[in-house]
Amino acid sequence: MKTALLAGSTGLIGKQLLDLLLKSDRYSKVIALTRNDLPEHPKLEVVKIEFNKLNEWADKLIADDVFCCLGTTMAKAGSKDAFYQVDFFYPFLIAKTTHAKKAKQYLVVSALGANKESSIYYNRVKGEVEEAISQVGFDTVHIFRPSLLLGPRSEKRSGEQAAQLFYQFFGFLIPKKYKAIQSAKVAHAMLEFAAQDKRGTFIHESKELQDF
Repeated sequence: MKTALLAGSTGLIGKQLLDLLLKSDRYSKVIALTRNDLPEHPKLEVVKIEFNKLNEWADKLIADDVFCCLGTTMAKAGSKDAFYQVDFFYPFLIAKTTHAKKAKQYLVVSALGANKESSIYYNRVKGEVEEAISQVGFDTVHIFRPSLLLGPRSEKRSGEQAAQLFYQFFGFLIPKKYKAIQSAKVAHAMLEFAAQDKRGTFIHESKELQDF
């Protein structure tokens, strides 16, 4: 039996992934890094942290598989620096810290269009963090690049609500690669690929994730 560590357990994908991890026979323990309270569960250990002080909790971050579902938007972050902290610095710091504690594989949610050479800042940061995490030294890295995420958000994002409405009526016209995707599919894919225990770095585009 293994231990899973999850960062981003209150987000759209993270909430659903946490439920899957707790139900999975693969894991006897699930560590959730969070700043919020979570419902109690016999397998769940909640580590309430400030991500920019992660090293102070390093001895609690011992796991086999690390799942990172952290992410924000430029609008919510409020600045490029704040966005970079959440979408690059925190995932990379978690990777370095858990790898030092002998974690074997790291699974991270990125985004469709991630490219370190992109002229779009959002896509460029996603591409940069993919490359940085891939070079940390894990036996296995899985990178997930979903398109627009659909699912039960705790917060309302007007632009995404409009896009979801568009996909509801005209999604059949859009190529599979670019179709909006249910967040639950991404969560299921993360659990499934973790269980394969393959070695190497793997990138999973949104088209592939639609099959889960």
